[in-house]
Amino acid sequence: MPWYKNAVFYEIYLRAFYDSNGDGHGDLRGLIQKLDYLQELGVDCLWLMPTYPSPLKDDGYDIADYRSIHPDYGNLDDFKALLEAAHARNLRLILDLVINHTSDQHPWFQSARADRNSPFRDYYVWSDDPQRYKRARIIFCDTETSNWTWDEQAGQYYWHRFYACQPDLNYDNPAVQDEILDVMRFWLDLGVDGFRVDAVPYLFEREGTNCENLPETHAFLQRMRRFVDEHYPDRLLLCEANQWPQDVRAYFGDTEGKEFHMAFHFPLMPRLFMALAKADYTPIRWVFEQTPPIPDDCQWCTFLRNHDELTLEMVTPEEREWMWKTYAPQRRMRLNLGIRRRLAPLLDNNRRKIELLNSLLFTLPGAPILYYGDEIGMGDDLNLSDRNGLRTPMQWDASPQAGFSTAKRPYASPVPTPGYRPQEVNVAAQMADPQSLWHAIRRMIRARKQYPSLQCGTLRWLEGNDPSIAAFERACNGQRMLLIHNLSSQTRPCAVKITNAKKLTNALTGQEFIHPLELQNYRLAPWEYLWLLLS
Repeated sequence: MPWYKNAVFYEIYLRAFYDSNGDGHGDLRGLIQKLDYLQELGVDCLWLMPTYPSPLKDDGYDIADYRSIHPDYGNLDDFKALLEAAHARNLRLILDLVINHTSDQHPWFQSARADRNSPFRDYYVWSDDPQRYKRARIIFCDTETSNWTWDEQAGQYYWHRFYACQPDLNYDNPAVQDEILDVMRFWLDLGVDGFRVDAVPYLFEREGTNCENLPETHAFLQRMRRFVDEHYPDRLLLCEANQWPQDVRAYFGDTEGKEFHMAFHFPLMPRLFMALAKADYTPIRWVFEQTPPIPDDCQWCTFLRNHDELTLEMVTPEEREWMWKTYAPQRRMRLNLGIRRRLAPLLDNNRRKIELLNSLLFTLPGAPILYYGDEIGMGDDLNLSDRNGLRTPMQWDASPQAGFSTAKRPYASPVPTPGYRPQEVNVAAQMADPQSLWHAIRRMIRARKQYPSLQCGTLRWLEGNDPSIAAFERACNGQRMLLIHNLSSQTRPCAVKITNAKKLTNALTGQEFIHPLELQNYRLAPWEYLWLLLS
């Protein structure tokens, strides 16, 4: 089985993780010092948000140099040391690769805007008419009013699907395609285990379309996959495409050619929150019914939260309003078409709810991704702008700077909100407490790795009369697991009928049900969950 199909991923914002030199910024050497922690937690692959030189107008997703390291984080020698140390612990590492756009400070764009005859002019998309491609939506609708921006120096408009400081690359130019493959070669030669490829649906533009999911885009991505398969087997390409599953299915490839090994399952994420708030598992079941089969060597990536807003693009307008009212009642909690909050605050810091959603994450099909700090229930800081409120320093201990840095003024302060401050939420205290959230997450990770049915098993929903009980079976090669989740705030009878099982054992606690009738009469506490091995 490919390594990524049953891996547990851990997303790291390097600036926030650990500062090794006291300058107030997390760095590569700091991450090296924390690899033992990540190994102990049980994750398999680290995903680093962009670490490239950048003016940081979009936290590094505006890249100014694809082949180097931002000086705040260290240098290429530090990166090589990180790779060596991670691999020595059997931890893999993938990088964010932003291929849709660069920073407007990238030398390519600086040359392009300065001279119409520059060889880099055609690296970007220019126009005298800002009415072209009118059917393309504006993604950052809170801040941008157009996908075109006038550049005085260039004397033309340039195209951008995100912030105006991020001009889109022109993939109709073969030189741009070659550049991106060469960038991939640079990092793969250093030993990275793959890439999380950012914003892939928007690479090409065609009049009369919405400029998303175009055939030309798929043709280039197939070329990218052939390059990896030919020269770097066993490396990973993970697709970020915030689209419906039937549209994302094409990014895995088909008989014409392979594309990505993995893709994020964006529509599942908001429906986990919907199901919990409504005490009704129907939204979860519905989204899996809308999810087409994928090739055997591919896998979905599932998640509860990440570095971006909790996107609500893949819900109806009515569902979006309901989600905002339920999970983001204050306007400042919202951003674009989403919610800028971390997991614990979204769930009112309710430990049982936090565990329940993590249980669903680790037992439903797909490879789960944890966002740094969510394993201890870190909070957010809504006083910070944009998505910065959920990119605050990792809280390692109860000291004033949370053990993150010795600097008096780090890049950001730890979360100041009561209930989430470092003295209340930190790694050291939770690792010392066997009953903590950290230990609960660690147990889930270890149990998931122990049972093949949770890694790659089939999914079968068990019928019942109570929509608040999400019960499903995972099975693989004769090994069966029954997963039961009470989505309600009330104690509920289990009432799940079991066939072909003589004994059921809780994989997390060791508790045994000697006869299936015992389980049918069992009463589930509010937000209780059971991982039952059937024998």
